[in-house]
Amino acid sequence: MFAIKKKDIKKGQVFLETKAEGLDEIVISASKFEESKRDIPKKIVSINAQAIQFNNPQTSADLLEASGQVYIQKSQLGGGSPMIRGFSTNRLLITVDGVRMNNAIFRGGNIQNVISIDPFSIQTTEVSLGAGNVIYGSDAIGGVMSFYTHKPQVSYSKESFVKTEAVLRHATASNEKTGHLGLNYGLKKWAFISNATYTSFDDLRMGSHGPKDYVRPEFVASNNGDDVVVRNSNPLVQKFSGYNQMNLMQKVRYESKEELTFDLGVFYTATSDNPRYDRLIRYRNGTLRSAEWYYGPQTWFMTNFNVIKLSSHSNLYDKIQATAAYQNFQESRTDRDFQSSIRNHRAENVNALSFNLDLEKGLSRRTKLFYGIEYVYNKVNSEAFQENIENFETQAIVTRYPNGSTWQSAAVYGNIKYKPNNQVVFQSGMRYNYVVSHADFSENNVFLNLPFRASTNRASALTGSAGVSWSPNNTIQWRLNASSAFRAPNIDDIGKVFDSEPGAVVVPNESLMPEYAYGGELGLRLNFDDILILDTATYYTYLNNALVRRHGDLNGETEIVYDGDLSEVQSIQNASKSWIYGFEIGAQVHFNNSFKLTSQYNITGGTEETDGIEVPVRHVAPNFGNTHLVWQNKCLKVDGYLNYNNTLDFNQFAPSEKEKDYLYALDQNGNPYSPSWYTLNIRSQYQINKATTLTASIENITDQRYRTYSSGISSPGRNLIVSITYNL
Repeated sequence: MFAIKKKDIKKGQVFLETKAEGLDEIVISASKFEESKRDIPKKIVSINAQAIQFNNPQTSADLLEASGQVYIQKSQLGGGSPMIRGFSTNRLLITVDGVRMNNAIFRGGNIQNVISIDPFSIQTTEVSLGAGNVIYGSDAIGGVMSFYTHKPQVSYSKESFVKTEAVLRHATASNEKTGHLGLNYGLKKWAFISNATYTSFDDLRMGSHGPKDYVRPEFVASNNGDDVVVRNSNPLVQKFSGYNQMNLMQKVRYESKEELTFDLGVFYTATSDNPRYDRLIRYRNGTLRSAEWYYGPQTWFMTNFNVIKLSSHSNLYDKIQATAAYQNFQESRTDRDFQSSIRNHRAENVNALSFNLDLEKGLSRRTKLFYGIEYVYNKVNSEAFQENIENFETQAIVTRYPNGSTWQSAAVYGNIKYKPNNQVVFQSGMRYNYVVSHADFSENNVFLNLPFRASTNRASALTGSAGVSWSPNNTIQWRLNASSAFRAPNIDDIGKVFDSEPGAVVVPNESLMPEYAYGGELGLRLNFDDILILDTATYYTYLNNALVRRHGDLNGETEIVYDGDLSEVQSIQNASKSWIYGFEIGAQVHFNNSFKLTSQYNITGGTEETDGIEVPVRHVAPNFGNTHLVWQNKCLKVDGYLNYNNTLDFNQFAPSEKEKDYLYALDQNGNPYSPSWYTLNIRSQYQINKATTLTASIENITDQRYRTYSSGISSPGRNLIVSITYNL
């Protein structure tokens, strides 16, 4: 039973918080309109603002990792590539306020775009585990990560509503320094919210206890213009891993009536040069290979306009929302070999337009229809040049992507929910998608002599899903869901040219088809009077015509010279099919109102078949999980927790990972493998007064030295994080 004292009620308003473990929690990502979590036949993980503040994540990648069901790979400190149920990168979809962030150059290799989303601006995050193509289209094969930012809050009284927030945070492992300012100003119909965050990271220190293979014994430095190898005075410090980042957000909201709102959002994120640490630790002939390898400033700009009407007597809809958005992505890469005078620069600029119209209509008291249309347009600009650092002469080189390429997607979808009673909910939907891309290779043909000058790729897909949620009583909920999904080739698949690994270069392939996934999920949730809650799920996915990187040829040649190196020719091909399966179990034990235990464990497996040979799937993460003991009273909350990760042996590696021995520890046979690890951590939050909150945590108390699977940088050693938040 809920109770509140009169003296705690301010201005006649009472704000209620969602019960995190309740089945009646509201989610948005399943249909783009609010629905009860009980009605969704697939698993959705929700993280609210209160949990985000307590977790105190340094990036949005760390926020996802804290959920216990998203595995994060990092090639550098300024990174964070999610893995969900054996899928990653361009087989996962990221949305911000309902707008897809995935663009035409989202690659099959690890991507770091999620760090562009400011965790201080997030109100809720929903992670939909499993395919989400009916609502979201191409790329949503393994899951959808939906970020919803803070909404401007209008005043519901005659006085204006003003809320300010200031945060300062420091972390010792990277000497992180973060400052955040937020302001909400609300009138009766208008509201404005402004956020600004700046973060600076120095070089990251790894732990003291663990594999010696991870230490940084030496690095390349410049001495009077010459490259020299310098002994690292502290091998635990990962030299040249630090960077900084700025995030800005401005939103405006107008409520003309209670049921009609207009929202305008503007977002801008920019990093500094971001050293790619995994490329800086590679050796060639016993010497460090690269003198420089860094991403240039990664910038993301988005403006979106949303109109939503939540009550209508139209025959076509009860609720309707339209969203139009423009995004600009800029990224670049700069590299120079050790003692080379040649520095390579490659830069990309993607402009993305999108429009979504989503509608909800009650067909009867028991039946609702969700339907909509979507259009997405991307244009990719790519340039590249080579610079001689001695005489500053420049010349054009092969670009990463065909300059001026376009990618377009148009779709229509429908999803119906039938609820015959309070115990059973059926959901079923279909989506038709048409995708066309065009790439002009004339500029790169000067360097590559491709057998084609241009490529137009057309693909269409009809996908669907069907599921049932059955709650025979307050204790049991069964979930059963089956779905098909697809990913259409993008410009990264069709036209990319890059050095995928030492001694290999990927070249364009104009003959690509979509890859398709077919999967099912069975889930069971048991709630014993909110004292013991168990949530389990098992799933299986079959991926056909998988787009993978494989060896090939260019005009009959299996090797070409690329950036001065003789390299094996590779390309993206529909050359594989894979089977991915797994099991997840979560538990909550509420000992009393103040003390609880939570735990989550994830098991994933998978094989891939190419040319009749079955091998492990690259993005299947090791078994991983966490366990938390949480105690809370009115002013103080304390969480002691373990994160843990199983071993992935050499024979469990995909072939592409076996070739990256510089990322891993070596076993007794000298083969690379990913060792098991654990961290012991504690965090606390203390409400000093109504305006001030202190959050402090010590991560990796035992100072373990470890790397998450497939990562190029070691995780932080013992790390003290302190932040203070002031709200007024």
